Amino acid sequence: MRRLEALRADAGILRQMLRGMPKQGDHAERLAGFYATQAADYDRFRERLLPGRAELIASLQLPPGARVIELGGGTGRNLEFFPAARRDDIEFELVDLCTPLLDIARQRTRGWPQVRITQADATTYRPQAPVDCVLIAYALSMIPDWRAAVSNALAILKPGGQLAVVDFYVGADRPGTGLTQHGAITRHFWPRWFAHDGVRLGPETPQHLLQLMPSHQLWEGRASLPYLPLLRVPYFRFVGRKSD
Repeated sequence: MRRLEALRADAGILRQMLRGMPKQGDHAERLAGFYATQAADYDRFRERLLPGRAELIASLQLPPGARVIELGGGTGRNLEFFPAARRDDIEFELVDLCTPLLDIARQRTRGWPQVRITQADATTYRPQAPVDCVLIAYALSMIPDWRAAVSNALAILKPGGQLAVVDFYVGADRPGTGLTQHGAITRHFWPRWFAHDGVRLGPETPQHLLQLMPSHQLWEGRASLPYLPLLRVPYFRFVGRKSD
């Protein structure tokens, strides 16, 4: 894509983000309304917006013949972060509610027979059999009942399976052990900035994951955003292992 075309596409996405998440309809309808005009350029723009996905997937320890399900998998871009040598070995299922993003996922995985695309709610969907890994990348912060999505993820994991999460967040004023403390500006600015687009930021998600899965790895960092190079939003990567 030429630079001028890319800038025009970015401008269209930024206009939709400024309009915000639609207020009418159920969650699936609001997602479709928000992403319908963005879907074609979603991945190109989000490459600069959603950090840590490749690093999260590279840290996974998957057995031969692993079954992986991604809840809130959108366009299927995250599947391409798995090593090419494992793509014929791993069975993938991608679950999302958003029709425009799933249309992109189906196009992307057309020649990838071991990928199944399912339109369903991440809080209730159950695969036919337990899986080795549940991946949730930048989706919990957009799921209204995100605790139900986490509970569902744990329910569909095999004993010893891995829950892998990457997402934006802000830390608490007095964080628990092992979590970063963020200043007042960070704690107040970023939740208000993202809420306009239906993204919930707070300290609860990493705290909840740490409590549920004592066997885990957690990494916290900050990332710049497109066209806002001087601002850096906090995000975390988490990999927890379900107890036997």
